[in-house]
Amino acid sequence: MTTTTHTPITLLIAGHWLGAWAWDEVLAQLPAEGVEATALTLPGLDAADPDRTLRTLDDQSAAIVDTIMLHGGSADRPATIVAHSGANAPVCLVLDRHPELIHRVVWVDSGPVTPGSVFAPDLPAELTELPLPPFDALAEQASLAGLTELALDRFRARSVPEPAPVLRQPVELGNPARHDVPTTLVCCSIPSAQLLELARSGHPMFGEVTRLTQLDVVDLPTGHWPMWSRPADLARIIHRATA
Repeated sequence: MTTTTHTPITLLIAGHWLGAWAWDEVLAQLPAEGVEATALTLPGLDAADPDRTLRTLDDQSAAIVDTIMLHGGSADRPATIVAHSGANAPVCLVLDRHPELIHRVVWVDSGPVTPGSVFAPDLPAELTELPLPPFDALAEQASLAGLTELALDRFRARSVPEPAPVLRQPVELGNPARHDVPTTLVCCSIPSAQLLELARSGHPMFGEVTRLTQLDVVDLPTGHWPMWSRPADLARIIHRATA
């Protein structure tokens, strides 16, 4: 009798303002690494969607689950999710609601959010979306290290404003099973030693890290968008995490 082994699907999800296109350079490397991967554009980040400014974190988390199922994912064949930056909010909702569907989560210069977190609680009420800010302002919030002028031009040209409901919605979490999903932190703009010290000190941005029961930490020194600055190295890390 022959037993067939099914490799879990690996789902790549980029952060704010980005769609599946952001992973093109990493996806080009992953087949050589033996990883079955696909990238997802979250609801609200498809420029062709006429209702995109109304999309919520619930819509985004539902889309992640639907994509896992579409690619044959299940409790018997759980997926690996690679989540960058602001994709952490909808991914945390999936971890909370469907931990059985996740084989491992790989946070790329990101990490699990604290229950009740709101990304932009002070966002003016009249705003329906938040465009990509000027790069000098963005650089004050996240490192642009390693990005070429070509990458920055592409970022500007292809970015889609983030829907305001996504930025205002609290991330409601209550299932402790989310802490037991195997986790890899890929530390780029903040070294792992500093990140873990911040977590141990109770920093609100990293507090959930101390609750993870199966944690691997990998340093990939670069800026906040390693899928453009170090795509081959990131692909190798993803391969090791999914093995």
